Amino acid sequence: MASPALAIYAFLYLYPSISNLLYSTTRWDGVTKPIQIGLRNFTYLLTNDDLFMKVLGNNFRFTLIVVIFQTSLALMFATFLVKNTKMTIFLRTLYFFPTILSSVSVGLIWNFLYDPNFGFINASLKFFGLDALAKNWLADPKLALYAIAVTQIWFHTGQMVIIYVAGLQQIPSDLYEAAQVDGASRWQQFKSVTWPMALPTTAVVVAYTTIQTFRAFDLVYSMAQPASLNGSDLLVNLVYNSAFVGYKFGYAAAQSIYLVILVLLVTWLQRRVLKNKTED
Repeated sequence: MASPALAIYAFLYLYPSISNLLYSTTRWDGVTKPIQIGLRNFTYLLTNDDLFMKVLGNNFRFTLIVVIFQTSLALMFATFLVKNTKMTIFLRTLYFFPTILSSVSVGLIWNFLYDPNFGFINASLKFFGLDALAKNWLADPKLALYAIAVTQIWFHTGQMVIIYVAGLQQIPSDLYEAAQVDGASRWQQFKSVTWPMALPTTAVVVAYTTIQTFRAFDLVYSMAQPASLNGSDLLVNLVYNSAFVGYKFGYAAAQSIYLVILVLLVTWLQRRVLKNKTED
């Protein structure tokens, strides 16, 4: 009974993954016959490719910003929306709404907001007399990555709120009642009850958010401008450019393998840290 599903999985996932691994050891332009070069793509990436290292730094910086702020905001909102009332259900739906939009739609919306001439953000700053803070957000290589990170946080925080609400609703109410009897304040209840009990959910949220940041290709592609390229590129965008712009498919295959290894390594480290905290 499982054979049809296994066949589809093998065709759509296993075969492309194995092919990608084989092509990573070749020099191939996508048209002519691949030339075997062993591990040269992998060694060149780590020793001679300055662009790869720069984009790798972009990705880690982007991931760190999004994970910290998105997780913090999601937990804060979920703490206030954990009870099932008409207002909290409405607000959960409202916060979750951006998640159902396509990444390209979100990118176009925020392109308009960030527009240096008639965008809402610069217009608001000028309205309050803060003209000096108005910037060409997406064209500045120093600001573009952070501007896109803000969009990513807005895009997916509502999704993480729902996950946190589900986790917080599993916390026994007896713990809060006991804390209140002991005279604990709201902050002390959060620090001593909510946060420790929410660590397993946090592990899921952090891992999922990390994976999202490493595969945010379409959002970056729809928002990054030529002037900000390399300053806002992520690894997945670099893989795309190597393959479909530079026609270095073998090199792009090696880059994608490093990308997978990095995602696995980062999520494993995160889970180890959060697991240790949970056990403590």
